[in-house]
Parts: sequence; C-alpha cells; structure tokens
Amino acid sequence: MISKIFRIFRIPAALAVLWFIAHSVYITCDGLSDNGKHADLAVVLGSKVNEDGTLSGRLRARLECSLDLYRKHRIKRILVSGGLGKEGFYEGDKMKAYLVAEGIPDSLVVVDNKGNTTRATVENTLKLRPELRYNGIIVVSQYFHVTRTKKLFKDKGYTAVSSASPAYFEWRDLYAIAREFPAYYTQ
Repeated sequence: MISKIFRIFRIPAALAVLWFIAHSVYITCDGLSDNGKHADLAVVLGSKVNEDGTLSGRLRARLECSLDLYRKHRIKRILVSGGLGKEGFYEGDKMKAYLVAEGIPDSLVVVDNKGNTTRATVENTLKLRPELRYNGIIVVSQYFHVTRTKKLFKDKGYTAVSSASPAYFEWRDLYAIAREFPAYYTQ
C-alpha cells in the first residue's frame, strides 16, 4: 500500500522539485545580471535597521549599489522605500540619511516610508510617477528579490524596469531563495 502511494506521488513530487530548482536558478541568474542600463530612478527596497539605528549589512550593500549607479551616471535620482521596523526606525529615513552622508544631494533622494512590503513599494513608486516624471527605473535589492519586484512592476503595466544587486551574500540567502518561490507565484 505504501509503495503504491509512493509510486503515485513520485512523478508529481519530482516535477515539483525540478520546478523549484529551475525557478531558483532563473531568479539567481536574473538577479545577478546587470545589463548596464541607464534610468531616471533607482528604487532601493528596504531591509533591516539594527536596534542601535545602524544599517544591516544587506541594507548598506543595497545603498552602496545605488551610490555606484549614481556615481556612474546610470541614474538621476534615488527612491528609498521601507517601512517602520520593529526596532522603531523608519527604513526610508535611515536610508536617505546614509545616502546624503555619502554625498548624494538631499533633493535627489525621495523617501517612501510606507513601503513595508514589496507590493507596497511598487504601488507607491508608481503613484509618484507624475511627480517624479521618470521614464525608467532600476530596482536595487538582493539578487533573489529583484525578479519578483520587476514582475510586480510589469504586472501593474510598467515595463521600463531593470535591476542591479549588490555583491553581498550570506547564509540566510538559502532561506530567502526558498521563500521567493511561493512569493513569486502568490503576490
């Protein structure tokens, strides 16, 4: 009886595993590729601010990536998006302070402190389009996150989107890649 159940579910289980692997390879390759495009705006997605108010390594790496885009004249402005973390800090405010301290003019950094999810960041960015007058964006986040973010923009009808990600890797990326699989198909 048990062997019959295994035989019935063996092929669907193998297909599910292959789908997960193919998806993970795709988002990793897509997230690590930077096609060198230029855009009016970089959209930097938030991440953890530490309890002492300093930026997590992930978040600092994202901001350094956006600084590099700005210094190479690939973008004109930067939108930083994040929410209020459980540590009590607005990610967007902390991100802007970091960029301004690194020499980006205050007037070129736009803060979205209501981007507490990827979907909210996408929606808020699109609502700001008439005010910011951008014709292209570069999404900046960890490599495993950019494919879903670009998909959300495209789902909303905005296709002038590319991405860049920092060369920052940690063990928790394995969990994040696994989490992106269901998130990609449900958001």
